[in-house]
Amino acid sequence: MASIFGHGLVAYTTTKVIDSKSNKLLVFLAILSAILPDLDVIAFKFGIDYLHPLGHRGFTHSILFALIWSGFVSLLLGKNRKLTFMIVLFLSTVSHGILDAMTTGGKGVGFFIPFENSRYFFPTQVIKVSPIGVEQFFSEWGLRVIWSELKYIAIPCFIILIVHYVARKLKSQI
Repeated sequence: MASIFGHGLVAYTTTKVIDSKSNKLLVFLAILSAILPDLDVIAFKFGIDYLHPLGHRGFTHSILFALIWSGFVSLLLGKNRKLTFMIVLFLSTVSHGILDAMTTGGKGVGFFIPFENSRYFFPTQVIKVSPIGVEQFFSEWGLRVIWSELKYIAIPCFIILIVHYVARKLKSQI
């Protein structure tokens, strides 16, 4: 998995690009939605196998889960901006699986669970897989994760945010 920092940064970037005037609630919900799929690690505590549909990188990493979650939260908290909330939250949630499918570890992502239980990786796996657990994150392994996320997540997000900001400024001057 990518770290919570990488997942959160993609959600923040997604929110700002889709809804430049997004409020703090939407930014918070987007970041939460991008991190939420990793709650499936508790499956290990219950003896659920990694490759089980409810195992790690299973249903909570699926497109269907992202759709259900984003729809539910948007109906509950979206007020008069339900469609914007749904789009931002869906993309933020589904981005989790996308990033995980680009990591160097694990057994793939179940994008199509419950309809199909196969696990997938993308052809390009450049993001170092993050350790599960805080103490392991603050190690040489964790530093390698941070470096790879800086290169493959943070810098691209920063470039996107700058281009988006400049484009908005130029558009407002016209």
